[in-house]
Amino acid sequence: MARAIRHWSVRHARGLAAFYRVFEHALVALHPLWQALGYERIEKPVAAVEKLTKGFLFDCRMCGQCVLSSTGMSCPMNCPKQMRNGPCGGVRADGCCEVDPSMRCVWVEAVAGSARLPDGEAALKGVQMPLDRRREGRSFWLIVARDSQARREPDRR
Repeated sequence: MARAIRHWSVRHARGLAAFYRVFEHALVALHPLWQALGYERIEKPVAAVEKLTKGFLFDCRMCGQCVLSSTGMSCPMNCPKQMRNGPCGGVRADGCCEVDPSMRCVWVEAVAGSARLPDGEAALKGVQMPLDRRREGRSFWLIVARDSQARREPDRR
């Protein structure tokens, strides 16, 4: 079931990306509320909602460094080898994973999803930073809101 929904999400990457752009603006606009409540205080409930939502749509692993918009809505953390910058080289001729032949390679899916996104193919070519394991389980939504606001505010030292 999870793989079928994951595949649906890749097929509908354009619509999901458009929704996320609007959602991201709302998250950033709510920064004063998040700040008033305290980011640390709301981390667990927001992360739980994020895990439920992204877990359902993308089989999200809550790595805390989401790259769905760069990978055509195909989460590279679903790769058994957790390859974040492209396929391992063991992709079978039918597009399936060498480790789990019953599963399509997440990078085959990423290429298909990226083709549906404006500038998706260019985003797919970007190199992803190594995974920071300290962010695992953290809400990427809150990280985006906090980081976007921090970039907007001048340094107050």
